[in-house]
Amino acid sequence: MAKVKLNDGLRRLREDYVFSEVAAKIAAFEETHPGRRVIRLGIGDVTLPLGQSVVSAMRVAVDEMSRRSGFRGYAPEGGYDFLRRAVSDAYAARGVAVAPEEVFVSDGSKSDQGNVLELFGDAPAYLPDPVYPAYRDANLIAGREVRPLYAGRENGFLPAPDQCAAEPALIYVCSPNNPTGAVCDRAALTAWVEHALHTGSVILFDAAYEAFASPGVPRSVFEIPGARGCAIEFSSLSKSAGFTGTRCAWTVIPRELECAGTSLGALWRRRRAAKFNGVAYVVQRGAEAALSPRGREECRERIAYYKENRALLARVLSEKGVYVAPGEDSPYLWFEIPGRGDSREYFDSLLSRYGVAGTPGAGFGKNGEGYFRLSAFASREDVLEGARRIREGR
Repeated sequence: MAKVKLNDGLRRLREDYVFSEVAAKIAAFEETHPGRRVIRLGIGDVTLPLGQSVVSAMRVAVDEMSRRSGFRGYAPEGGYDFLRRAVSDAYAARGVAVAPEEVFVSDGSKSDQGNVLELFGDAPAYLPDPVYPAYRDANLIAGREVRPLYAGRENGFLPAPDQCAAEPALIYVCSPNNPTGAVCDRAALTAWVEHALHTGSVILFDAAYEAFASPGVPRSVFEIPGARGCAIEFSSLSKSAGFTGTRCAWTVIPRELECAGTSLGALWRRRRAAKFNGVAYVVQRGAEAALSPRGREECRERIAYYKENRALLARVLSEKGVYVAPGEDSPYLWFEIPGRGDSREYFDSLLSRYGVAGTPGAGFGKNGEGYFRLSAFASREDVLEGARRIREGR
């Protein structure tokens, strides 16, 4: 038996990641009910295929890679210049100044949000509760103290800085939020930036769902004055362009952001050089196409499709008298279980009665108990069928 010491942080994790737990329960149900088709509204995985502009660009890139003259090996550590410029231009189109050299291309926001913790010492991490469970897991693995911020119906599922101590910390903000769908308006986001500047904290801003936000809602923390001195932003094409299986995202670290007199951007670049060999050229060409005018239009069409899915599901739940949290800027429905019952028992009931699978709220944190999340990323056919089963009670 090996005698090296284990990482105690991994031992602090819950036994099962909530989405793995959901997948296992669905598999068990399907095995015992072979004639019952499950409507999967749990895991937030997209179902629409890649846009034609993305596919065309990737085909051209594959052809390039087939020739000696066009072949490429390891990607530059920050990403190819053409994609970093495309990301910079996409921010500029929204009136946000982000230089290409402040963009770091990666294989997914989930990876970067976990890896970025290696930049920091033992500062505590403040996380909304409920929250995307990967935040909590990454901090526990890193041995960091996790401090939950209450996010409930009473405060619109949006915690405020008055829940934090006046000390340096890492602060997670996700807007539009997963799982609740809540969005920070300009005043709420400004309050977080001012708190971070005052305390010397760093905001880790998850913009994975920014493309779902309505006009007037901040889509980047860098829309807020002062944010360049206290925030890191993570964004992704997974949900907006259907890249969950293609994997391409980016992290923005402004040149002004320093800790202990050290540039966090420079430190992140050095860390990536040690542990990351970049994103494939073919994928980066596809990402560049997704950010082109034609690609952005294709993304808007997909986002509209998923938002309509959400509206269909929200309508049937409201018809049954269920409280659905405001979340029109999100692809998720966060609703209160009748009687604030046990969310895992509700999952079992929904699956056995209707053949519909969602995600138990308790999987997102203590304050998620009594709530449930449905994903609108399913096909329209499955959403309509799921809504019919819930409406008709069978």
